[in-house]
Parts: sequence; structure tokens; C-alpha cells
Amino acid sequence: MALDLTTYRDVLTSHAQATGLFGTVLSHEPVSAPDSGLTAAFWVSRIGPTPTGSGLTATTARLEIMARVFEPADTEPQDSVDMDLVGAVDALLTAYSGDFEVGGNARMIDLLGAYGTALQATFGYTSFAGGTTFRIATLTIPLIINDVWGQAA
Repeated sequence: MALDLTTYRDVLTSHAQATGLFGTVLSHEPVSAPDSGLTAAFWVSRIGPTPTGSGLTATTARLEIMARVFEPADTEPQDSVDMDLVGAVDALLTAYSGDFEVGGNARMIDLLGAYGTALQATFGYTSFAGGTTFRIATLTIPLIINDVWGQAA
């Protein structure tokens, strides 16, 4: 079996699109400021073996996908920006908890952190060239995928 990033990324981004909350859903980390409204972006952060989840003939992988939800910090009314972000993150966490096998393509999304960092979101701010400041939520989506790399006999 090979690590099929396209499949995993497509399932995760389709869940974001299905919420109907995002004006734009990207399959990469943006290098320039997203449009106004809510934007979701997805990219790979880490790939490595999962020692306690592997067998004697094949290694199980942990693929960590990051997602970031953006909204311009100066969106009016400003009191709604955190409400928008938390609502969007809640919708994504709900979707990923409900499809924790990523459409049957992975053992699981590591919801509770059995193999490292759990499914989670952290909040902050970021800026792009041109001075636009965005309120952001960065999600860690850890996928556990069985038998990705064969081991020598």
C-alpha cells in the first residue's frame, strides 16, 4: 500500500466544502491573503511511522494534515469574528469525528491522541503582505494509516 495523499486530502476538503461555511477551500497553504469571508486551507505537516500501531511485516503511518481557517480580523461586526471561527472549527471537528476512518481510507483520525497529538485547533492571528490581518484557527488532523511501508523479511 502507498500513502495516497490525494485521497485523504480530497475527503478532508470535501467535508469542509459540505459545511457550506467557506467561500474558498484550498488544498494548499496560501502564500497570499485569502479573499474576505471564511477560507479553509489544507496541507501536510508531518509523515512518519507509528511504532505501536505497526506489525511485523508492515509499518503503519501517521500523516499529519494541517488545516487553517481564515477570516479578516477587521470583519464587521468584529464581535462576530470569533463566533464565525469557532462555528467553522466546530463544524469541521464534528465532520471529522463522524468520519474518523476518512471514508474508509484510513484506520482512523487520531481523535484522542493515542499516537501523538490529538485532533485539535489552536487560535491566533496572522498577516500577509499588504497589511491584512486575519484571525485564524489552525487544526491538527492526525491520520493513522495501516500497512503503508513493507518491512524486509
